[in-house]
Amino acid sequence: MDNKEKPLPDFLVMYECYQNLSAGQRAELRRCTKPEELSEVPAFYRVANKESSIFGQRQFVFCLPLLIHQKGGPSLGHALGKEAGLSEKRMMMVLRSETPNDLLQLRRLLAMCKPTVDIVKAGEAIYKWNDYQKRKLTEDYFFSQTSGAAK
Repeated sequence: MDNKEKPLPDFLVMYECYQNLSAGQRAELRRCTKPEELSEVPAFYRVANKESSIFGQRQFVFCLPLLIHQKGGPSLGHALGKEAGLSEKRMMMVLRSETPNDLLQLRRLLAMCKPTVDIVKAGEAIYKWNDYQKRKLTEDYFFSQTSGAAK
């Protein structure tokens, strides 16, 4: 295979596959404390897409049990800000954390809030998780709180 970037998975299909797992299989995924542990859980492969990066899919599935999908719903940052009322201090902990702790911090926030998001928008952000995505998450968080401010 050449050096072309692998395509993004269909996050909505992955979400539906997750919803169709048995309660025990979903619990196995929830119990993982690091994305790397998902590789040892058979349920992960029932949700994963073979055409896309396993690394990115592990990041997404690591957070997936804590997300609620709403078609056309808000971005992850907006949901954490305006919808969930998350404190600035907690959001800044994610921004200032280094890899791999930043994703662990994000998952802790998701566990506290269980945000309702558009799974496609949130999925892409988590799948591509990097410094740019962290800044975008933070911007969405702050802009969601100041939506009525000066334009």
